[in-house]
Amino acid sequence: MEKDDIKLLFENLKNDFDTESPSTGHEERFLEKLNRSKGVVQISNKKTTWWKPLSIAASIVVICVLGFQLVNKEDNIKEQIVKISPEVSQTEFYFASLIEEQVQELRALKSPETEQLVDDTLKQINRLETDYNNLEQELVAGGDSKLILNAMINNFQTRIDLLKEVLTTIESIKNLNYQDDANFTI
Repeated sequence: MEKDDIKLLFENLKNDFDTESPSTGHEERFLEKLNRSKGVVQISNKKTTWWKPLSIAASIVVICVLGFQLVNKEDNIKEQIVKISPEVSQTEFYFASLIEEQVQELRALKSPETEQLVDDTLKQINRLETDYNNLEQELVAGGDSKLILNAMINNFQTRIDLLKEVLTTIESIKNLNYQDDANFTI
């Protein structure tokens, strides 16, 4: 009988039920009012949700554009130098590979006794490389090409001479240490 009473009750109230869904944002407004009544201040995170991904994407785009411009600029300098003097690229390849071999050998010979010498030499090589890049830019800018090409070759020769001298010095240091160890008796 109870079941019948409940059925009757629902049938009588059938048209009085609210079947509409609440408007958008109803839950947020309700929670905001509830928090205000409790004295809680809530900061809405909805405004910042799109800002972080957008700023990250913009940063990535800026970095990519700058990187592309730097790489593209360097290629343009090399291409322009080849147009000015095609022999430069062959000479540069030869000298650069020779210098790189000697730098690798120098790094392999680094020891506690020669560490300062190796580090100073590598700094000098880097300075000479920077000077060489400046010479390339001057050549592209339209300077006296014969004079600048001669300076570029001298730069390579200076690096090679420096590396040879330091490698010879390191060999001398190793031989001196070996001779001292051989003469040492217990």
